[in-house]
Amino acid sequence: MNIGEIKPVNGRLIGHIATRSIDLPRLGLRPVESTNERAPVFEIVALNVGQRWVQIGALWEATANKTGECFLQGSLDDPSLAEPLPIALFGSDAEGYRVAWRRRDALSGFGGGQRSERPAMGGEAMGGFGASTAGMDGSYMGGSDFDDEVPH
Repeated sequence: MNIGEIKPVNGRLIGHIATRSIDLPRLGLRPVESTNERAPVFEIVALNVGQRWVQIGALWEATANKTGECFLQGSLDDPSLAEPLPIALFGSDAEGYRVAWRRRDALSGFGGGQRSERPAMGGEAMGGFGASTAGMDGSYMGGSDFDDEVPH
């Protein structure tokens, strides 16, 4: 489902996203300059109530498995949202992008490509990555040791 658009305006990518409960009338895509191959292509920024640009998401390049089409994928996240909003952008920097909402499926790209039902919280393996180590209250409940090194 398309929920917005981003167009080139005076050398910048500016647009909007709107759903039944979210209205972001002014968004921008800010290019990320990094030599890290895992870095996003764009940061998603929005004007806050104080009229300052703040980062609310990021976008990475992706390729559709079936068609080979290149697109951007990422999510919007902000403390005002109940949960991150996964999005995909289709188009180009020159012509603009259509913003589509993506329903998260249980990592269908892993393990056969079939859409699987989302398991209930609190135990069952999710998408082939193993069971959660978090208790219902969010506390650590055991499992493998944490790796203190966080990739950037």
